[in-house]
Amino acid sequence: MSQQLSFDLPVRTALGRDDFMVSPGNAVAVSLIEAWDNWPGGKLVLTGPPGAGKTHLTHVWAGMAGARIVAARDLAEADIPDLAGGPIAVEDVPQIAADADAMTALFHLHNLALANGHPLLMTGRGAPVHWGLGLPDLQSRVGGTPAAILELPDDSLLTAVLAKLFADRQLKPRIDVIPYLAMHMERSFDAARRMVAVLDAESLSAQKPLTRAMAAKVLGREAE
Repeated sequence: MSQQLSFDLPVRTALGRDDFMVSPGNAVAVSLIEAWDNWPGGKLVLTGPPGAGKTHLTHVWAGMAGARIVAARDLAEADIPDLAGGPIAVEDVPQIAADADAMTALFHLHNLALANGHPLLMTGRGAPVHWGLGLPDLQSRVGGTPAAILELPDDSLLTAVLAKLFADRQLKPRIDVIPYLAMHMERSFDAARRMVAVLDAESLSAQKPLTRAMAAKVLGREAE
């Protein structure tokens, strides 16, 4: 059978609250994000491993609070007084641990935003007390910030996420595909999105339905 041409068509990435699925591993973090106007000191750290949903939940908060989102590594060139003029989220703070200019900018943003009465959300991997920020005054402020912890998805959540990702692409895998993937694939939202995209392309190219055998083939190829 000849292979069908595969086109990399855009698929909408849903970043709204209704698209963020709650499980025991993220329920506390979700509740803290939703109660953003009651954060102690007006600030919160959102932490968790890659693929746990930090970016998604940050966008959820930005939508609720009317906040802007900035990457920590871009702060050195940013207009700090302008950013401090409203709610602000700073992503991937540990990435600037060796960047003196960015750390100084975040220190001023932290102080100015809170002085202006605007909430501040900061994200990163691991406990903030271990982020190793080379500016002691900044590290002390970040380390003393309440933290909301996201965990990687469990079986039930990963199964639900896979089902939604397939549905978003209007794909109908065989009934045993999603349980098989949930049992054998890397446990993260990023991996789930990647796996569904690859299976979509594989099915289209081969002009075959999404089966467990196809899923096993793709998983084996991903592991190489």
